[in-house]
Amino acid sequence: MILDFIRPKLYAQGISHIDPFALRARGIRGAIVDLDNTLVGFRTLAPLEEDARWVARAKEAGVRVVVLTNNGTPWALEIAKDLDVPCIPNARKPLPAGFRRALQLLQLAAHEAVVIGDQLFTDVLGAKLAGLDVILVDPLVRHDPWNTRPLRWVEQLLLRGVPRA
Repeated sequence: MILDFIRPKLYAQGISHIDPFALRARGIRGAIVDLDNTLVGFRTLAPLEEDARWVARAKEAGVRVVVLTNNGTPWALEIAKDLDVPCIPNARKPLPAGFRRALQLLQLAAHEAVVIGDQLFTDVLGAKLAGLDVILVDPLVRHDPWNTRPLRWVEQLLLRGVPRA
């Protein structure tokens, strides 16, 4: 019921553990990717090499990537620029407007895209409100900003007993 609305159906240990060629084989042509703790760890300046390589592999597979983040700093735009992908900052996730903007930017329908993110209450809930499939990944680092810590505790409770692949 309500738990189904905030629980993802798909999990991955990290974005680099997702096969973009398998996504493309499933008809996925676009990935709407969270930035903080999905592509770049909290308080780190750049993505890990394997995560930056994932973005390049996604493009090779024919999966276009857009970064969708609540982060509004110039740093967020610089990371996306370095990865050669568009970025929608200040997205106000989980509100669906940012996700819809990402779909327009990708020029795709919801069934042709997937959201990849690390948080239930922003990435998963927002994706579902916008009618998108979502892959929940483990956060890159366990340290979060002060405003995310209480939500992480609730996430752990809600995901208790849910298999993680």
